[in-house]
Formats: sequence, C-alpha cells, structure tokens
Amino acid sequence: MIRRVGRWLGRLLLVLALCLAGLLAPVAYTELACRGEAAPEPYDAILPPAHHRAESRTYLTYPEWHIVHAYDDYAQVISTDDPHTFGFLRSIAGFWSTLCDVTRVASAHGGVPGETKQMVYVIGVSFTAELLMKAAYEETLGRVIAMLRGPERAPLDDLSARQARRYATFLQQVPWYQWEFVADAEALETMATGALRDRERRFALGLEYGAKAAYARVIAAAVDTVGADELTLRMIITGYAGEGEDRLQIIAAREVGLEVETVRYRALTHLLRELAARGVNFIEIAGNDDIMLTVISETATFDGARSSIQRQGYGDYRHLVGLKVRDLGARLRQYQRDGIGVEHIHDY
Repeated sequence: MIRRVGRWLGRLLLVLALCLAGLLAPVAYTELACRGEAAPEPYDAILPPAHHRAESRTYLTYPEWHIVHAYDDYAQVISTDDPHTFGFLRSIAGFWSTLCDVTRVASAHGGVPGETKQMVYVIGVSFTAELLMKAAYEETLGRVIAMLRGPERAPLDDLSARQARRYATFLQQVPWYQWEFVADAEALETMATGALRDRERRFALGLEYGAKAAYARVIAAAVDTVGADELTLRMIITGYAGEGEDRLQIIAAREVGLEVETVRYRALTHLLRELAARGVNFIEIAGNDDIMLTVISETATFDGARSSIQRQGYGDYRHLVGLKVRDLGARLRQYQRDGIGVEHIHDY
C-alpha cells in the first residue's frame, strides 16, 4: 500500500515538474534567444534625473498591455460567441513572441533592468497558466455544455460578456487586483436561472472569480509593501497655449519649451492625442527621446512597425511602432488625417 502511494506521489511530482518546466520554457527561450545589442544612442536629457524613467520601459510596458488587450479581445469574442471560440493558445503565443521582439529593441535603449525583467516574466507565466487552465475547461466541459444549451444564449452568457467588457475597460487605467471579483461572483448568483448553462457558468466562473479575488488580495498586500508605481510623469512640450486642462500641470518655462506634469497610462494616450491635434509638439518625455505606440489598421503590415499581431474578435491588426519623441506630435496628426487609429502610447 505504501509502495503504491509512493508510486502515485512520484507520478504526481513528475507531472507537476513537467508542467512547471513547460511554463518556464518561454522564459528560458526569451533569455537565450531574444538578446539585442546593448548600444544605446547618447542623449543629453533636459529634465532633471529625479524625473527620468528608463527608456527601455516604453518597449517593456507592452507585455502588460498585451494582457490588457487579450482581455479586451476575449470580451469582444464572447459578446456574440462562446468562450471556447477564443484563441487562448494564440493569445499566449502573442505574448511571448512580442516580448521577444521588444526585448531585443529594449537592449539598444539602456538594456532591460533586472526588476523589470522579473516582473514581465512573472506576469507572463501567470498569464500563460491562467489561459491554459481556462482553455482546458472551456474546450472540454464548457464546450459540451454550450452544445447542450443550443444556439440561444443563456442569461449568464450575456452577463459574463458584460462583466468581461467592464473588466477589460477597467484594466486600461487601474491595476487588475483592484477589480471587485467578489461582486461579479455575487451577480452570477443573483441572475442565474435553473438552466443547465447558467448553473455551469455560475459554478465555473464563480470558481475563477473566487481564485482571482484571493490572488488579488495577495498582490495588493505586496504592492502596499513595495509601493505602487507613480501616476504622473514630466515632459517638455512646445506650442501649448495654456488651455484649461486638469490632466496637465505647468511646472516651469524652459528655453526649449514648457516643463509639464501629466497623467499616465491610457489617460495619457487620450491627452497626447488631444494636445497634438491642437498643434502641441513633444520634445522629451520622462528624460527620453524615444517612445513606442500601438496603432490599429485593417492591413497585416504597417510602415515602421516593429511587430504586428491580429486582434481577435475585431478582424484588424495591432502594430507596434517606435519613433522619436520629437516626431510624436506630427505623427499623431498624420495618423488622424489618414484615419489610422492610435490605440496606446506607451510611457515608461
């Protein structure tokens, strides 16, 4: 009996070891195969060092945003279809392939800081594990229950789609661990009917939301210990007429332009697009002269794109474009004239 238990325990440990090795394989590949040449161009920053951020981070913020975009794609897909139609493996592959691309580029812009690399690998492995588990369920039992339900959607299909859309929007400005997963689980309980699909959705998504709520509490506690990232940054701009703008604060007038402090994340993208449309140009952002943005187009290729990926549920393409900060204003105005959608401007 003891020998039999030992054999099963050994097999379990082997399976766990293989799973862990599989999750870490993309990390090993990125470390070995995605190195670029660390030869940053010299640049004399205008802003004082206290307001500098590593230039490589404009590229290395993309992996986090890939996850945000993946949730947005998922919400788009399940708004009209079932979860098993979403390309979980495709989304995972997109994370690691674009991470490889931006890692090579970041190497030429000051290198990849150790803490940034560690953070990106942790979220990448977590994202991979989450989507693999979700795929394993939705492609099996979830698919079977959806087939038994028939073509007409159940109430919790529509509710979970609305929850996914709100969550994807929330992630564009606020860290994921601040989302009220418990409230979503309670909404499932309240709106569920006695239909088989509703009972299955309530059970499966209830488990998912419960696990995420517990993990979110752990992450929130860790962030409280080390401190959250700054919510503003400094930049130098020209052509600003001083219009009332609560997302921008003038700090000082310099010979080359105005030093201002602005919001970050998705709110910064909206702000920069609006300023560019009013004729504002950007000289330096967070002590850097290079920046990356993502644009959306109907074509699979895009001039100057460092990497391109098709969006699920939308039928169009996302392109990662790097450019000089001094060219940003003119480029944003050009994109507006050409009808090119600027999705996100990646700060640092």
